[in-house]
Amino acid sequence: MGPMTTHDSLDLQTTEPWSQQYPSSPRSVPRARRELRKMLERWGHGAEDIDRVLLVSSELATNAVRHGRQRDCRFEVRVTTTGTDCLIEVSDASSVRLPRAVTAASDDESGRGLVLVAALTKDMGHHLRDPIGKTVWARLELHTPEGGSHD
Repeated sequence: MGPMTTHDSLDLQTTEPWSQQYPSSPRSVPRARRELRKMLERWGHGAEDIDRVLLVSSELATNAVRHGRQRDCRFEVRVTTTGTDCLIEVSDASSVRLPRAVTAASDDESGRGLVLVAALTKDMGHHLRDPIGKTVWARLELHTPEGGSHD
């Protein structure tokens, strides 16, 4: 995996984004995944695209909970799609632990999330947020939506 870029603007012509904040708890990740699935289905995306978006957003949300947790702070998942691209942004309150890929040993139970995200995406990176925290983002290529327009 190459170095993560840190630019703020991804030059996407976007529709209205879907965005939700969640308590920084492991229980929030499946909830975010369920709610995002419903929105992607409503927007008319196919099952393969939905599965990839959910996998990437789950990995980034899990990292936000594990590595970006701050007392009494939430994390945010934001997804914006066009007909051909999907931008996933997960923000948390910690700017101390910036994302970095690690090489996991074969018997390690974690440490492969960012490598998986890099394999599924066109581009990924992070940037600091004002006043606190960071946003980790990933951009995926989508197939044409199956049947609908965005709400």
